[in-house]
Amino acid sequence: MEKFEAAQFIAFLDRVEKLKSVPRHCVTSDGVQENVAGHSWRTALMAYLMKDELGEIDIDKVIRMCLIHDLGEAVTGDIPTFLKNEEHEQVEKKAVDDLLSGLPEPLYRELSELFAEMEAQETKEAKVYKALDKLEAVIQHNESDISTWLPLEYELQQTYAAKNVIGFPFLESLQEQAVKKTKEKIAAQEAEDKADGGRENK
Repeated sequence: MEKFEAAQFIAFLDRVEKLKSVPRHCVTSDGVQENVAGHSWRTALMAYLMKDELGEIDIDKVIRMCLIHDLGEAVTGDIPTFLKNEEHEQVEKKAVDDLLSGLPEPLYRELSELFAEMEAQETKEAKVYKALDKLEAVIQHNESDISTWLPLEYELQQTYAAKNVIGFPFLESLQEQAVKKTKEKIAAQEAEDKADGGRENK
């Protein structure tokens, strides 16, 4: 087996370290701009926490998928889903391959196969990873101040993960709960706007 040299290991970490400072289109509950590394970490944590809720799933594989799924954004930056197109996806795919090429060949092959499985969306593990990727984003938006939302996100929040959770009862229940919180958040904002409007008219 090809030896993983210390300098090679650190060089790879140096490149993906950028994920700690690549911003995502969301802020945290404290008003801090979310970064890609934080999103990937919590998506992986979600997978681990529900390991007993998903039936016959290789949860270790799902966790690995969650940890690596946005590696390419260390090069390309994050592009919100409502702006991302096929050209963006191809550029990110090339960035991933470039990053992985710096690893020992067995690890390069293993991770490349994981990315191919994630993209194909044919296995249960790949489908769970994709659902978690989207659910984490919905949950994070619910945790942020609604004043940071774009108008299109009022609807997107309620549909973004809906198709991906189908067939996984626990994920379906999470999506339903997240949508419930979204609707409550929107209703509270509308009530506040209405009250402010009433005060202004006095």
